Parts: sequence; C-alpha cells; structure tokens
Amino acid sequence: MANHIKGTDTPAYKTPEVPEKPALEGLEPKLNAAWQAERLYHFDETASRDEVYSIDTPPPTASGSLHVGHMFSYTQTDVVARFKRMRGKKVFYPLGWDDNGLPTERRVQNYYGVRCDPAKPYIPDYQPPEKPAKNQRDWDVISRQNFIELCETLTVEDEKIFEDLFTTLGLSVDWRQTYRTIDDDSRAASQRAFLRDVTSGNAYTAEAPTLWDVTFRTAVAQAELEAKERPGAYYRYPFTDDAGNETVIATTRPELLPSCVALVAHPEDSRYQELFGKTVTSPLFGVEVPVKAHPLADPEKGSGIAMICTFGDMTDVTWWRELQLPTRALIGRDGRFAAQAPEWITTDEGRANYEQLAGKTVHSAKEAVVVMLEEAGLLRAEPEKITHAVHFYEKGDKPLEVVTSRQWYIRNGGRDAARRQQLVERGRKISWHPGFMRSRYENWVEGLNGDWLISRQRFFGVPIPVWYPLDAEGEPDYDNPILPAEEQLPVDPASQTAPGFEESQRGVPGGFIGEPDVLDTWATSSLTPQIAGKWERDPELFSKVFPFDLRPQGHDIIRTWLFSTVVRANSLHDTVPWTNTAISGWILDPDRKKMSKSKGNVVVPTEPLAQFGADAVRYWAASAKLGADTAYEIGQMKIGRRLAIKLLNASKFAFGMGVTEAHIAEDDAAAALITEPLDKALLAKLRTVVDQATEHFENYDYARALDITESFFWAFTDDYVELVKDRAYGSQGEAAQASVRATLATVLDKLLRLFAPVLPFATDEVWRWWREGSVHAASWPQASELDAVAGSPAVLDAVAEALTGLRRAKAEAKVKQRTEIISARIAGPQDQLGHVEPALADLQAAAKAQSLELVSAEQTVKQLEISEVRLAESE
Repeated sequence: MANHIKGTDTPAYKTPEVPEKPALEGLEPKLNAAWQAERLYHFDETASRDEVYSIDTPPPTASGSLHVGHMFSYTQTDVVARFKRMRGKKVFYPLGWDDNGLPTERRVQNYYGVRCDPAKPYIPDYQPPEKPAKNQRDWDVISRQNFIELCETLTVEDEKIFEDLFTTLGLSVDWRQTYRTIDDDSRAASQRAFLRDVTSGNAYTAEAPTLWDVTFRTAVAQAELEAKERPGAYYRYPFTDDAGNETVIATTRPELLPSCVALVAHPEDSRYQELFGKTVTSPLFGVEVPVKAHPLADPEKGSGIAMICTFGDMTDVTWWRELQLPTRALIGRDGRFAAQAPEWITTDEGRANYEQLAGKTVHSAKEAVVVMLEEAGLLRAEPEKITHAVHFYEKGDKPLEVVTSRQWYIRNGGRDAARRQQLVERGRKISWHPGFMRSRYENWVEGLNGDWLISRQRFFGVPIPVWYPLDAEGEPDYDNPILPAEEQLPVDPASQTAPGFEESQRGVPGGFIGEPDVLDTWATSSLTPQIAGKWERDPELFSKVFPFDLRPQGHDIIRTWLFSTVVRANSLHDTVPWTNTAISGWILDPDRKKMSKSKGNVVVPTEPLAQFGADAVRYWAASAKLGADTAYEIGQMKIGRRLAIKLLNASKFAFGMGVTEAHIAEDDAAAALITEPLDKALLAKLRTVVDQATEHFENYDYARALDITESFFWAFTDDYVELVKDRAYGSQGEAAQASVRATLATVLDKLLRLFAPVLPFATDEVWRWWREGSVHAASWPQASELDAVAGSPAVLDAVAEALTGLRRAKAEAKVKQRTEIISARIAGPQDQLGHVEPALADLQAAAKAQSLELVSAEQTVKQLEISEVRLAESE
C-alpha cells in the first residue's frame, strides 16, 4: 500500500494533509477531474473473461431532461459497479443514449416547431425558425432527411447535459464506451440482427390486424399498451332473423356495426342454443351474419351475446382468427371511416346509411350511428353508462384502433407454445434481484397473445433494411424481399438503391421500392448487450463481456426491455443475455404517488444535488432495497449529508491524534501496537461488519450492507471515540496511545473502503489526505485482515452500556455532560463487570468520573445499573 524510501526496506508513508475546515462543497468537480486524469474507470481490455464483470446499463432516453428517478436507479447500479471493482473485477461499465424513438421526434417537433413530410424535398443547410410558431398549423413542413438531422443535433446537446449530471452524481462509467442507439454502429447491429432473424425465420412480414395509434400514425406492440379507465355506455339494439325474431346485443362501440361479421355467445349459454349455426341480419346496414359459439364470450357481460367486428379489440381478432371469419375493415390509419360504402353492404338503405359515416372520425361516427338507431326506433333501452378499461398507446392520448396492415414481426412465443416455454426457461437461468420479480416476467410471457410487432411508421429510427421487387403491374412482392449484404450495413432503403437495380427503377413496374418503415425502438434497445459489447465489430471484446453479468433496470419495463433482450439473445446466440438482473423500484412523491411529467410532480435532479451534494443523494438511493418503490425524501438526504460530513470530521480527529498510514494493522508490527481490550473489541465488531457487508453486497443487498456499516460508524464515533479520546492524547502512556492510533487507523482504513461505493466523494477526499491514489482503486476489505487484532466484542458493549447509563444520570440530574462525577456505583453480573474492568480508565475519562465502583449483583440485576451518583457542583 505504501511507497518505499529509495535504497531501504522502510515504507515511505504520506504525511496526512488535512484541510482546516473539511467540507463537502466542491468535491464533485475536483475529484471527477482527478478520476478522469487517472483513468480510474477505464476498462482493462487485456482482462480475461473470468476477471470481467460486465454491466448492460440502461441507456436513458435523450429527449428532454432527467428526473430524480434516474439518479435513484443509476446510483444503485453504480454502487454495485464500485463494489465489484474493489473486489478485483475489471468492470465493463458503458453507458448509451436512447435517442432512437418517438420521444425524440416529439421533442424535436415542439422544440423547433417543425413537422415531417417524407414527400418534401431535402433542403441543404436548412435552419429551423428561431422561435417555433404557437399554432402547429404554422410549423415548417420539412423533408425526412432534414427532420432526422434536427433530431441528431438536439439529442447530442441533450446527451452532453446528461453526461455532466451523471458525472456530478459520481457514476463510475467508462465514458469512452458510450454509444447512441441511432449511431452507425447501433444501426448496423440492429439491422444485422434483423437480417439474421429473417434468414432464420424468426422475423417475418404479414398482413394482419394491428393495434394502431391514430395520432402518431404508427403500429403499437402489445408491450406498449396502457389500460385506462374511461366512461362509456352500453347500447342495446336488435339483429333479426328471417321470421322477424329479435336478438338484442349490447355494445360500447355501435359505430362498428357496419363492420360486423358475426354474433357470438358462450357454447353453454342456454339462451342462444337455438341460434348457433343460423344467421341474423344487422340493423341499419342489412348485412347477414352468422351466430357462432366461442368460450371467450362472457354470459354475464351485456346481453351475453356479442357483436364480432373487424376489429373492435384484440378479442375480436381472436374470434376472427379462430372462427375463420371474413375481414370487413372500415377504419383506416388516419382513424377515419372509409370514404366509400363497402361491397358487403348491398341494400340501398344500408348504403345510404353508410354515407352518413363516410370519412368521419370514430367519435363522430359513433354519434351518427346512435342518432340513426334512435330515429329508426331500434334502441331497446336507454344507454347504460359504465366505466371500462380502454387500451391506449403508452405515449398516446386517444384510444387505439385495430386496423389491418402489413407489418414485420419477430417470433416471441405469443403464437408458439414451445418457444414460449423456452423463453420462460431462459428467465429461470437468470438470477433475479429481488427474486420475486421473476414472476412478473413469467406472467408476461405466458400471457402473450401474438408475436412481437417490430415495424413502426415513424421518421427517426433504424430503417428496416429491406426492398421489395415490383411485378409487371407495379405491385410489391412481399414474399421475396431483397436483403442487403451485412458488409453494406447500415443502409436506408428510402434513399439507397436496392442491390441489382438502378435508382431510375425505383417505383416503376419491374423495379423495386424501399421499405418505408423503421424498426420499433425496442428492436434496437433489445440489443444493448450486442451494441455495447461491439458484437461482430470486436469479437475478442464481445467474448469477454457477453453474456453480461448484470442487467439493472426498472420493474415497469420487464415486459419490454428485459423480455425483448432475452428474445434476441435466445434467437441470435442461443443463450441468456446476462446472468443477473437487478430490478429497481419507482420513485414516489411524498404522497406515495409515482412521479411523472404528466402529473407535474417531478423533481429536477440538479436541485437536490446542489442543495445536499452527490454523496447525500447517493445515500438516499442506496438506502432503498432493489425492487422497492421509494418516496422522494429530503430527510433521508439530510441524514446522508450528515453522515458524509461526520466522516470528514471523524477522520480529521483521527489525524489530529497523530494517526498515519503506518498505524494500519496490515503487518505484524502494526498489529502488535493494538494492546488494549477496548480497541480489540472494536476491531472484533468491525470484523463482523466487514464479513456481513461483503455477504450482503455479493447478494446485491447493498442497502443492508450500508445499514450495517453506518450503524457501526455511529457507534464508533459516539461511543468508542468518546471513550478513548483522553487516552489518544497520551494520558495513559505511549503504549496505550499507540494502541488507540493503530485502532483508529485500521478502522478508518476499513470504513473508507466500506463506504466508498455509496459515498465516493467524501471517502476519496479523506483517502487522499493520507494515502496515495484513490480509495476506488483500493481493494475491498477482508474480514481476515482483522483476525490478528480482534478481541471480545462484549468489552465494547459493556463499556458503552455503562457510559450510556452515566450520561443518563447526568441528564436526569439536569446537568451538563461535562459535569464531573465524584463517584458512582456500577452494579451488574460479574461477567459484564469483567468486560468493563479492563477499560475502566477509558470509561472514567469519557464520563469525567473521579471514581467508579464495580459491584457484583448476580442475583438482583441482569444488566448494568448505575446508582449512588455523586456529581460535582454544576457550573
């Protein structure tokens, strides 16, 4: 640990350099500069796989601002990274930026006041308006390429701000290893994975019912759904048979009546047994539809018989698929009804009624159908008001529709029981922290009802690397897509020519067209291990870090990010993507509500960092267990700040007592200095703390490790330091003084290392006062290092109990603690008195007692009791 004097075997220890007034202020910029200069967190690429600990760190969305939830979860990851580094691991700890996605598009639109229209020509050197127009209709309409350039410009600016904040927080990431999910390397990795999934049959294209957000004009995957309670109503109206008999259905979506393809009831519902296999005719539109039986029909819902439309919801899709019903889709991607009456409505009355819906929005069409039913006298009851769950896109504000469109999918077990079970088994090969989170993963996998839809109708994203040949009529041949060679990646089919064609052949019969869609952002984010590990770009590095050792993330994206990453590692590498996953909870406001921008209860990270300092914020984050939703508590940050300040001041006291690095009990000579039973008792307790903290850290329970360490620290400063302060000044001779110094040095050395993952700034500040280098380059303490100097912990317990009793006696007498005790009697079991006696001089000095009498009282008391206290006259 120490340098040596040239030409001798004598260690050259650093003389402690302690500031007159230690403070937390200013530590972050000073130490961050030192860490960067020392390349402290650079990954050692010469390390072997068994030496490496790799972390698949979440790339934050680069679209606006970070919030305290980022500080919370990223600190928890950093605490683990710092611990593993001190345990001798070569930590691969990169950080990326998730700048590929809809949030970026929305931010760019609002920030610059622009809208994208792919039909617009590219404008070189385009400059957006200095101030965006207040009315969106007045925004600039620009080309796709111009829009993408603005996205890239703004995300780079945001990412720099984020990096500065994470650096202030003390994240020990290797900033050389950053990536962007839209950069060339990420796009190439994403497209390469897609092409390999296409080749293996894991990715495919199909015309199918698709959840659709009419606001953003994009398809939505099952994992992106959010159910919201919304008011609605049941409308009851009849279908009739040839004899004029009525079958009344109840529906919340009467506007879908012209899309009806069947009625359905439960097979065991006695009310409809005679109808199964027959046909009925729809009101208003006169379309004949069959009556079917299916177990998904709920006899208790509405009238017990449902109208199947293509498509009202995903249950309609299930019925449509399993009952092999026709497709009668009318709602388009713009959320409006088709402008022309469909061919299946054949009556004059039906077509005239449809004209009242043509081109309308879903809401307006519903109002029109209800009016027509009322006017025709077909409503069989007043609308029954209800509240029901409606599916929304998690970032949208209008209910989703189900439209028919051609999309790309990746097989994820939603339609394949064998694959689904395989993915469940993959989850069981991962160690979950906390363990109960695995059930959320399994419940999600087992509840899937379709494959993963990965194509999106957006502008800023990774292009799907596919072209389609056009036949003689100019129709695309979707079954035989044209794929690029991997060495060509990344490619953009919208602007690059298909292999084997010339640009003049784009869009003409016998030529080609490029795929206009981009990949779902999760289709790229699901590859963060491959992107960070430089898959196929640096095979040696990838073999050292993959499968990664840890994936930290929030519990809300188990169904999206975690599951999708498992899906890709399974199909691309036939393995799990990581061996451990650490799941963090949400940050709640003081009212225990989840923080979100939409609720207006988000706290900006710069505020607590400026007010309390990084160590205090990290203490709050590290005090929460993995998986636990935690309230934003400034009170907890104040405790963390107090702890960090106390660590500075306690260290200053130790160095004021003449403590140096030479006193650390790392060799026989230093260990021999520790002779006093009270000192040995303290070190015995410290040995237990080191052992327990290490075990908890290894189990990812850093919160318990912190709690144990902190409890010891306060006992150390409040009890031990007060007990030995007099001896430390030499009142009991040089040998006793040397024992204190060696104990203080040994405890301080271990405590700084125990606290280092949580309080990186305060601990490194103290470390540099008296040691060379950084505490973060030091090894984690070992309990065995204290074997030679540990005594009986009962000595400290007994003496501390006696000191507490003497302090209480003064408090009850309402005198100051500095008041002298002339004499006092300490009674208790003989074994406890036997622990007090070796440290009686320390106890008397700490209590300011002239005389303390120890009296055995085996039969009458079970613990130490203080009595017959005589106090000097108070000042």
